[in-house]
Amino acid sequence: MSDHADVVVVGAGPCGLAAAISAQRAGLATIVVEAGCVVQAITQYPLQATFFSTAEKLSLGGLPFVIADPKPTRRDALVYYRAVVQHFGLTVRQYESVLAIEGAAPALQVLTDRRGTGRRITARAVVVATGYWGSPNLLRVEGEHLGHVSHAYREGHQAFQQDVVVVGGGNSAAEAALDLWRCGARVTLVHFGATFDKKIKPWVLPDFTNRVAEGSIAVRWERRVTGIDAAHVSVVDAAGTTERLPADHVFLLTGYAPDTELLRTVGVTIDPASGIPQHDPATMETNVPGVFVAGVVTAGYDANKVFIENGRYHGDRIVARLQGASPPELPAVSRDLDGG
Repeated sequence: MSDHADVVVVGAGPCGLAAAISAQRAGLATIVVEAGCVVQAITQYPLQATFFSTAEKLSLGGLPFVIADPKPTRRDALVYYRAVVQHFGLTVRQYESVLAIEGAAPALQVLTDRRGTGRRITARAVVVATGYWGSPNLLRVEGEHLGHVSHAYREGHQAFQQDVVVVGGGNSAAEAALDLWRCGARVTLVHFGATFDKKIKPWVLPDFTNRVAEGSIAVRWERRVTGIDAAHVSVVDAAGTTERLPADHVFLLTGYAPDTELLRTVGVTIDPASGIPQHDPATMETNVPGVFVAGVVTAGYDANKVFIENGRYHGDRIVARLQGASPPELPAVSRDLDGG
């Protein structure tokens, strides 16, 4: 099966959808290809998650994101981004994986697969907006892939009256530990640092600190995980002392890194130190003509630099490049917000 488009966007996260809106508004025939469902990453957020950002800063294409509360929830976001696809009439091919990008602009070939059926799309330009959610930072220790070990957290009910170890020092780890405790789990948090990361949500830290002070949540600061078995997590401190923590469930909430393999295969240079794909920030075009990047994949290993709030404008710069126009200015960003 073969199709033609002016622009193919790889990834239907918020920044990929924003790029598709920009291209479609410019009269460019656009197809979005997504390996999962629309905004797949957000479906993996904890069920009770609330965004750092306001709804206005998560909105796309000028479509109002209307909610009653100050900050949108996971459910609010899923409802809104489904509405975005419908409102703008975006062509989104869900559950279709991009296998390769071949050829050269203006006739790039995007090879895809949907449940065993191969497809080919010929495009003038390809925008890779694959985010980072599918590629967790691995500890690379024995037992990391056991069945009771997860790199994502949804809810704590299954851990009721169970021993749980949460590994990580960011918002995800802190919020998971608190939710697990509220669900009746016996929780121990492990982090290699002496305290939480600097960007911990201000309303989360006091709650966590109080739970530790009263003995409801145990912590092991300045410890590294050395192994996981069916019933324990082994950790070691700086002096080399090992401790085995009981663990019926293990959540390794150590963050994610963007998956740049597709970009590598098409010839995009990836900086080995930063993980940033080589690209012109003014146009978002990589060193491979006609191949662009958008969203958090542009930030490399430092995902906190790019999120929905600023990544949603990358599509405007890509379209300006395709139309031979000057790149628009990016709005100022006041703080690090939610990934996208």
